[in-house]
Amino acid sequence: MADATPGVDRPIEVIIADDHGVVRDGIRTVLERHPDEFRVVAEAADVPSTVREVREHKPDLLTLDLTMPGGSSLAALPQCFIAHPSLAVAILTMREDPEYARQALRAGARSYVLKEAEPAELLQAFRLAVAGQSYLHPRLGAQIAAGDEAGGDGVALSEREREVVRLIASGYTNPQIAEQLHVAERTVKTYRARAIEKLGFSSRAEITAYVRRIGLAE
Repeated sequence: MADATPGVDRPIEVIIADDHGVVRDGIRTVLERHPDEFRVVAEAADVPSTVREVREHKPDLLTLDLTMPGGSSLAALPQCFIAHPSLAVAILTMREDPEYARQALRAGARSYVLKEAEPAELLQAFRLAVAGQSYLHPRLGAQIAAGDEAGGDGVALSEREREVVRLIASGYTNPQIAEQLHVAERTVKTYRARAIEKLGFSSRAEITAYVRRIGLAE
């Protein structure tokens, strides 16, 4: 059953993470109107419990508030992706800020929705996230599109840097990448250092999330 297509062959399994009970109840109510398509498997009210629930349930979708007790929601995403690499994340927040949206997408979230959204918009954002696509609130999408000149993520990696990043995300070591690209290992280290400096993160989980986000994954 795990290989069945979520939302088609079986309901999309969802964890709702928000520190406000009324918000969790609202999302649950929207999803429960579509029992053949969505099934809430757990809720969480803080960052540590969110990570625990993802590890335990391995859902298809995590709806995530940006600000919860117990740490940074976005900083916890690498742990969630390590626990469940195919996890789709939809941010649900009050923060209508293109920089927050940009950070969320770079961290691996696929949808960024405002809490003012109507149920139809929520469902669209959730469905797109699970399908491997992205959704941004239209106003934010327009602001980000207007502000980004270096590419969809505002990060201008060279072709070699992109290739190194892709191979890192695929689990290759520096010597293996050097062999793949037919270059010296010290050259790989240089490309890797430059890419990490531009991206602003270095862990394999964060790099993997970025690669998934921009469509570099094989």
